[in-house]
Amino acid sequence: MAKTKKTGGTPRTQRNLLIAQLSNSIGDGAFYVTSALYFSRIVGLSAPQIGAGLAVAWGIGSLAGVPLGHLADRRGPRGNAVLLALATAAAVASFLLIRSFVPFLLAATAYATAQSGLAAARQALLAGLVEPAARVGMLARIQATLNAGLAVGAALGGLALSAGTRGAYLAVFALDAAGFLLCALVLRSLPSLPGTPAASGGEPRLVVLRDRPYAVLTLLNALLLLRLPLLSLALPLWIVERTAAPGWTVSALFVLNTGAVMLFQVRAARSVTGLPEATRAVSRSSLVMLASCAVFAVTAAGFGPWPTVAVLVAGAVLQVIAEMRHSAGSWQIGFSLAPADRIGQYQGFYGTGVPVARTLGPLLVTTLLIGWGVAGWLVLGGIFVVAGFATAPAVRWAERSRAASAPSGERAAETAGAH
Repeated sequence: MAKTKKTGGTPRTQRNLLIAQLSNSIGDGAFYVTSALYFSRIVGLSAPQIGAGLAVAWGIGSLAGVPLGHLADRRGPRGNAVLLALATAAAVASFLLIRSFVPFLLAATAYATAQSGLAAARQALLAGLVEPAARVGMLARIQATLNAGLAVGAALGGLALSAGTRGAYLAVFALDAAGFLLCALVLRSLPSLPGTPAASGGEPRLVVLRDRPYAVLTLLNALLLLRLPLLSLALPLWIVERTAAPGWTVSALFVLNTGAVMLFQVRAARSVTGLPEATRAVSRSSLVMLASCAVFAVTAAGFGPWPTVAVLVAGAVLQVIAEMRHSAGSWQIGFSLAPADRIGQYQGFYGTGVPVARTLGPLLVTTLLIGWGVAGWLVLGGIFVVAGFATAPAVRWAERSRAASAPSGERAAETAGAH
C-alpha cells in the first residue's frame, strides 16, 4: 500500500497540483492589491479598523491551522483540502455583502482560518503524493506558479483600481471566489489518501505543541519571514518618504521580485536535498539579507533619482536571492522534521510563521525603518543573521530529540512482536 500511496507523484498529479495553485493565486493577486481600498472607500471602514480586524483574523486563523492540519492527517488530506478551498471561496464571497466592521471581522476570520487550514492540508497532500526527495523541487515549482498567478492577478486588480467603481471591486472578489472553487475541483481530481489513525497510549492529539525544538524553528522561521512586510509595506514607505526615487520604483521592485521567483526559484532549490544543505541555505540567506538591508540603507544618503533607483534595484536583487534560498531551506526543514503521520499538524504549526510575520511584522519593520532610519536597517539585518545562524543548532537539537525517542519506540515494537 505504501507504494500505491506515492503513485500520485506522476506528472499528471504534479501538473494538477500546479493548476490548483495557479487557479486561486490569480484571484488572490487581484484581491491583495484591491481589498484594502475596497474596505476603506466602498465599505467605509477606517484604516485602524481594517488593520485591527485583519490582525485579529489572522491571529485566530494561524491558531486554527494546527487543529485543521491535525484533522487532515486523521481524515485524509484531499477531502479536507477540498472542503477548505470551498470554505475559502464562501468567505471571499461573503465580503461582497459586508457593510460594517463586525461582519467584516467575522468574514476576515473565516477567510484567514480557511486559508491557514487549506495551506496545512495542501502540504499534507503533497507529502502523500510526492516522494520526500522530490518535495522541495515540487514546492519550488509551486512557488514559481504562485508568483506567476499573483502577477497576473495584480495586473487585473490594477484595472479594477483604475476603474474605481464598486462593480470593479466586486468583480475582483467574484474572481477570487471562483478561483477557489476551481481549486477545489482540481484538488478533488487528485488521488485520495487515507488518514492515519490516532496514536494510542494517551499521547496528546496536538503533539507538535510539545515539540520544543520544532517550536523554536517555527519562531526562527517567523523572524526570517519579516522579509514579507519589508517588501510589501516598509520598503514602499521608505522609498516615498526617505529617498529621491520616483514612486513607480515601488511597482518596478515588485515586478522584479515576482519575475525572479518565477524564473529562478526551481533552480535555487535544486541544491537543497537534505537538512545539512537546508541549514546552510538558511544561514547564508540571512547574510545576503543583511547585505540587502545595508544596500537599502545607503539610499538615505541623498543621491539623485536615477542613482537611487540603481541602488534600490541592487538591494532588491540581493533580497530576492535571499528569499529563494531561505524558502528552499525552510521547506526542507519543515518537512524533514515532521513525523510522517502528522505532516498536516506540523505544517499547520510551521506555517503560522507567515500570518505572524504579516500581522506583527508591519509594526516592527516600520518602527525600525521609518522610525530609526539607517540604524533600523542594520538592526533588521542583524535580526535576520541571528535567526539564520540559530537555525542550524535548532535543527541539530530537533534531530537529537528524535534520535533519543526512536530507540524506546523500536524496543516497544520488538516487545510487541515477541508477544
